[in-house]
Amino acid sequence: MTFTTRPTLQGTFGMVSSTHWLASQSAMAVLEDGGNAFDAAVAAGFVLHVVEPHLNGPAGEVPVILAPADGPVRVLCGQGPAPAGASIDHYTSLGLSLVPGTGPLAAAVPGAFDAWMLLLRDHGTKSLEDVLKYAIGYAENGHAPVERVGQTVETVRALFEKEWTSSAELYLPGGRPPVPGTLFRNPVLAATWRRLITEAKAAGSGREAQIDAARRVWRDGFIAEALAKTAALPTLDTSGEHHAGTLTGDDLAAFSAGYEEPVTHDWNGWTVCKAGAWSQGPAFLQQLALLPEELPAYGTADYLHTLIEGTKLVMADREAWYGDADGPSTAPLTALLSADYNAERRALIGDTASYDLRPGAPGGRTPRLSAHAGAVAAGEPGFSPMGIPGAPVAGVGEPTVAQDGTTRGDTCHVDVVDRWGNMVAATPSGGWLQSNPVVPELGFPLGTRLQMAWLDPGLPNSLTPGRRPRTTLTPSLALRGGVPVMAFGTPGGDQQDQWQVHFFLAVALRGAVRGGLDLQGAIDAPNWHTDSFPGSFFPREMRPGGVTVESRIGDEAIDELRRRGHDVTVGDPWSEGRMCVVGRDPETGVVSAGANPRGMQGYAVGR
Repeated sequence: MTFTTRPTLQGTFGMVSSTHWLASQSAMAVLEDGGNAFDAAVAAGFVLHVVEPHLNGPAGEVPVILAPADGPVRVLCGQGPAPAGASIDHYTSLGLSLVPGTGPLAAAVPGAFDAWMLLLRDHGTKSLEDVLKYAIGYAENGHAPVERVGQTVETVRALFEKEWTSSAELYLPGGRPPVPGTLFRNPVLAATWRRLITEAKAAGSGREAQIDAARRVWRDGFIAEALAKTAALPTLDTSGEHHAGTLTGDDLAAFSAGYEEPVTHDWNGWTVCKAGAWSQGPAFLQQLALLPEELPAYGTADYLHTLIEGTKLVMADREAWYGDADGPSTAPLTALLSADYNAERRALIGDTASYDLRPGAPGGRTPRLSAHAGAVAAGEPGFSPMGIPGAPVAGVGEPTVAQDGTTRGDTCHVDVVDRWGNMVAATPSGGWLQSNPVVPELGFPLGTRLQMAWLDPGLPNSLTPGRRPRTTLTPSLALRGGVPVMAFGTPGGDQQDQWQVHFFLAVALRGAVRGGLDLQGAIDAPNWHTDSFPGSFFPREMRPGGVTVESRIGDEAIDELRRRGHDVTVGDPWSEGRMCVVGRDPETGVVSAGANPRGMQGYAVGR
């Protein structure tokens, strides 16, 4: 048996894995109370807003992949679009060449809340009050914050004290940031959810009627009014100037989350389901399609080189072809995943590292890139792993605080499987405490997802009113023989569909444990990422030839990668990835789970 940091959990009742133990246990409490996987995921999502406020918030976004026991796999899109006033002309008239990384000018229409409500209404069994009580309890009575909350606040202390004073009132009470081992409270957020429940109950007696009433309150009630008012206030952002946002009450009133068909790809008896090209999800599928029929031995330098070079080609395609600017069905995914196209692309992988951004021409189309897409990062590679401000650089994704002082945020994840066979994966993000000032009446800030759209016209990911910015958020669900067997995902921005591919291949290529999938062993396996393509976050730079590896990959493989021309950064032994996963064996009904040990925060629970 392979040694792992923790066991792969196995049971028959239900399993939860998330990026914070309180969210995992809250979701498990819902299962114990008779709820299903979808009830549990919603409860966990709202707890994550409270306990990981530097990584997500109610005004952020969430893509969800769900597999009901009695229905097909679906994608639930909780990514809001650009507001009606968010035109390229408006931003360039302000002297901007990129959307700022913070402030209301970067705010898309919030999508997370409505998506959670739609999931609860259509697939859950519990009431609004039932699923919100855990988040309300932690916000009202307090929770012991993880170190990274206070570290993040400390990094932006000057900004909060001088400019974002509503954030200072919440996160620097008495001048002191949240401290581990003490209780941190957000009574305003608790009051927001209590008022929401009260108004929803007054609107109707049925479960679904109350959930729909809550959605209306968010869209055009007291919550919408407060969000729109805050968005209109000129606020200091990463441009160094004060800008008002474009989000209005009309934008909030017009948005609804919605369901979509997943994009899928078959590989060696597996079918992997992802969100469409408004996310980076198809990049996972392209990486599988690009693999040679005979892979080099797992974990060797040949294996790593093959995957690294394939990732560069796929991420170049992401920049040229993914987006929502011309509608959700315009990306040439069929061509990008075709055998002929991938045979052509596979032939580009040589024995040495490529430093070029090489998008393909699927179906003879001519690729176009932003004029900024070739910008090369200066200074040290990477950002702090797990969003730890000031830590040594290594792997991450949506970094919490960049080393140049600009503020950003990472992501959360939750997976649930229940005893009936329902399965769900969700990646909530955005609305970070360091993204925008806290809305004083609500206890949480707006998001900044528009920073991922280009201000160059005519690109798939050009900033376009009413269209979604391309997001990095990308939960996964895998089937065997047409039956869902595994839901998984990770925080990490541009790294999400790298770390997930590496995890998936570790599951698929390595041995079983206890008669089932070795989920924890695949999570614990040494991981890596490349950033040899334009980043999705301000300032949108790339590091040609750059690859960051965990030191556990070993000196022999590292030396060989360098001999082949890779610009290798060796990170800490446990620094790459934040995977969560749940599984189910359809023949036995045994459910399983694993969680990431990196960062000492994610946990799986179940029985």
